[in-house]
Amino acid sequence: MVGKPFQLLRKRPRIVQVGGRPFVSEGLPERIWDDFYHRALTVSWPVFFSLGTSVFLIFNAIFAIIYQIDPNGIANQYPKGLAGAFFFSVETLATVGYGDMHPQSIYTHIVATTEIILGMGNIAVMTGLIFARFSRPRAKILFGKHPVVRMIEGQQTLMMRAANMRLNLIAQASAQLHLVRRHQSPEGFQIRRIEDLKLVREQHPIFMLSWNLMHVIDESSPLYGATPENLEASESALLLTIEGIDETTSQSMLARHQWGIKEVRWNYRYLDLVRKDENGLNVIDYTIFDHVLPLDEEHEDTM
Repeated sequence: MVGKPFQLLRKRPRIVQVGGRPFVSEGLPERIWDDFYHRALTVSWPVFFSLGTSVFLIFNAIFAIIYQIDPNGIANQYPKGLAGAFFFSVETLATVGYGDMHPQSIYTHIVATTEIILGMGNIAVMTGLIFARFSRPRAKILFGKHPVVRMIEGQQTLMMRAANMRLNLIAQASAQLHLVRRHQSPEGFQIRRIEDLKLVREQHPIFMLSWNLMHVIDESSPLYGATPENLEASESALLLTIEGIDETTSQSMLARHQWGIKEVRWNYRYLDLVRKDENGLNVIDYTIFDHVLPLDEEHEDTM
């Protein structure tokens, strides 16, 4: 009976978004030491450094208390008491070795040796985590807020935008589009089905600026005959994944975005990103990246 309440305390709900709808998970144990490496890589930089600093201070405070068991074990201790032992611990852990304060008893030598062994391990872990965070490839791909459905070359087409915010070359860029929706079998069994939406162009050899991804809604498309109402009733969502190789770092990168069906604009169009300035230069304007207009508006931009 004692262990059961402890287990319940470890089970914390998590909220994930699927198609703009929140899903709350319950019953999963979530202890701070579980999957420590993943947590250390995914928390924000301020949280990471705050936790690292806290561990450093707590570690040295504990050893300062241990040093104080032998009040005369540190030569030239200044200031006297816990504060001096704390500063000595910091100098020992950092292997600074100023020379003023140093161990002068067997007990303090043993404690200092133990601290150095443990401290070197902590420093190695922290150095590895910082390197992993800096070296981990991060895709800076901008996705349009609203996919649009419009007629293109006589066919109803689902269209969405993506842009490379770094303006460098992403080689061998490939994209996959999926429709996620709730499906109920004739027996009443409900599942969340993932269906592939074939793109007109699944690969982009020189993804540097923007990419208009299109899916033709024909007889072979899972969206054929669908309406905004029945898609909303089935809790549908669009999931787009883009992969490629960053030419600058030669590392693989991945970006993913999802839209709820409410975010899709039917019979709308995107504004053209590219225009010419007064000097005849091509200008790509990302300030209108998310702008969409109804198709019935006059002076429609040229595709």
